[in-house]
Amino acid sequence: MFSGSIPALATPFKDGSFDEDAYRRFIDYQIDNGTSGLVPCGTTGESATLDNDEHHKVIAVCAEQSAGRVPVIAGAGSNDTQTALWHCKEAQIAGADALLLVAPYYNRPSQDGLLAHFSYLAERTDLPIVLYNVPGRTVTDIKPETVIELHRRFPEKIVAIKDASGDLSRVVTHRMGAGPDFCQLSGDDPLVLAGYALGQVGCISVTANVAPKLCADFHAAAASGDFETARAINEKLYPLHAAMFAEPSPAPAKYALSKLFDWFDPEVRMPIVPCSDAAKAQIDEAMELAGIT
Repeated sequence: MFSGSIPALATPFKDGSFDEDAYRRFIDYQIDNGTSGLVPCGTTGESATLDNDEHHKVIAVCAEQSAGRVPVIAGAGSNDTQTALWHCKEAQIAGADALLLVAPYYNRPSQDGLLAHFSYLAERTDLPIVLYNVPGRTVTDIKPETVIELHRRFPEKIVAIKDASGDLSRVVTHRMGAGPDFCQLSGDDPLVLAGYALGQVGCISVTANVAPKLCADFHAAAASGDFETARAINEKLYPLHAAMFAEPSPAPAKYALSKLFDWFDPEVRMPIVPCSDAAKAQIDEAMELAGIT
């Protein structure tokens, strides 16, 4: 259902407000450079500091601008199940094609709590669901047995996972338990090459914000089994993967985008702050190595 290079889109701001014009230009740039899907309101989109009206507006603009050219997987998660349901319904109204639902953060639910949360949402929404497991941010880990059980309960609804646990053995466990048609996407750019060998089919990416063409070419090579080409591209991208987390994301990605485009402001929202000079130097070097300056 989903595959290839799928950026978790940075949300451009200007003078404290969502910069809709820049976002529309950014979406066209991504699609023109081979991006195979779009994720508005993910972590890289600073969903945690968007108010609800902004959150729904960003998804609506993304769906309208993409105009069916690539699927839109809308970030709709929350640590409050009812708020997540609201986001899900608004995403569907806005024209999203699927939902990205992160594990509830801060509350630290049990695995039974995760089953209850995701089942509740699956029963009340119409769009396909991509689970998002990122225990480094949420503390809560969606264990493989929970993923498998959710897919068993809702095989036509819970169809994919973005896994950012860093544990590649889970790709095999998910595949054996949920079957080869369960769509597995990486959430860790540096691990994607290995993930393809195990059964992943793409990545919801930070780096693809900055290097969409290189990322798209990398995924095309890996998906076709041309690992010699994929390794060569991966080595060009690898320093950029690291640079995107030189400081808290998405400040590095926004700094890089501001270097590429005079219409993309590097503005971030607190508690994220702009990149330091040291981080900028690392990003500059990585962009030069990747040939995207």
